[in-house]
Amino acid sequence: MSKGLRARQDMEKERETLQAWKERVGQELDRVVAFWVEHSHDQEHGGFFTCLSREGRVYDDLKYVWLQGRQVWMYCRLYRTFQRFHHSQLLNAAKGEFLLRYARLAPPGKKCAFVLTRDGRPVKVQRTIFSECFYTMAMNELWRATGEVRYQTEAVEMMDQIVHWVREDASGLGRPQLQGAPTAEPMAVPMMLLNLVEQLGEADEELAGKYTELGDWCARRILQHVQRDGQAVLENVSEDGKELSGCLGRQQNPGHALEAGWFLLRHCIRKGDPELRAHVVDKFLLLPFRSGWDPDHGGLFYFQDADDFCPTQLEWAMKLWWPHSEAMIAFLMGYSESGDPVLLRLFYQVAEYTFRQFRDPEYGEWFGYLSREGKVALSIKGGPFKGCFHVPRCLAMCEEMLGALLSRP
Repeated sequence: MSKGLRARQDMEKERETLQAWKERVGQELDRVVAFWVEHSHDQEHGGFFTCLSREGRVYDDLKYVWLQGRQVWMYCRLYRTFQRFHHSQLLNAAKGEFLLRYARLAPPGKKCAFVLTRDGRPVKVQRTIFSECFYTMAMNELWRATGEVRYQTEAVEMMDQIVHWVREDASGLGRPQLQGAPTAEPMAVPMMLLNLVEQLGEADEELAGKYTELGDWCARRILQHVQRDGQAVLENVSEDGKELSGCLGRQQNPGHALEAGWFLLRHCIRKGDPELRAHVVDKFLLLPFRSGWDPDHGGLFYFQDADDFCPTQLEWAMKLWWPHSEAMIAFLMGYSESGDPVLLRLFYQVAEYTFRQFRDPEYGEWFGYLSREGKVALSIKGGPFKGCFHVPRCLAMCEEMLGALLSRP
């Protein structure tokens, strides 16, 4: 057999594999969305239930603002970008006024609640920016799906408030700076800001220009988390980009590093920077995967210690749904941009494990929390941290990327 013929056969086989995964991912996306549409909509008060049992029964009616924002964002994104989801049921559920009416605390309305009662009364507030970040994402997507300017006004107003808290004055968050507390920067903060820069700049050239410097600043801050001569991505560093002492400084979260990786890849694509892209693939995709993949049972550890001490988090060895969702996105995006077959093989490896271990073929959606060995530890499908977001976002993005790869000559 000639080399040319063998190469063509290999390419045809690869296309068949990509097509099979596209179909598999698309079918799973349909099942996951159907689960949330059937079980999560609060027909009486609006908004969404997220504390759902394996079968979809509501076991707690508290509503978490960051999950409300995520589900609105997800529904609008699906409505806008997939013809089969372009129907009124999704959009009407997303347009419900629950988030807009109740998320922001009044007065003065700058902070969002973290937890609300079923009918929208505030229960708890966090001294962080994350409820506000997902509120911003939701409002921007609502504007893009409906064209109603009031949503975009909300998004931009909250975005500017978040930037003020992060870069100018954090006192409005209500978090005191105690004398003994280190001035640590968790990677989540510049990550979320970079994600918002991409979100708000996608459909608005004026905002894209406004936030260009902010996006570059976020990328630099994330890159500071590569420490120890490039051999570790640390979850927390000092504000001037140095390693912190103790458990806080040694903490690693492989899934978070991989998520930061694909956020940075989008930034590289927008900037047209292949050198930075190669660095991101090496340090935020390959490095955390090599250290974070469990050689005995498969799957990504949740937490690690850079000096190989036992992590102090009780769930450190568990396998959670969202790191694997982020890894699928990261490796497929990395392959789409670089063509490196190593990244495609890693996508297949992670996707096979994820579909085999997390997916619930009986009731739909994915389990969120597995033991180290891959056994279901918590049978719930949703709670305070898991909602209609990481799984459908992963499946939707992967379906789009696989379709784009198959459309190439």
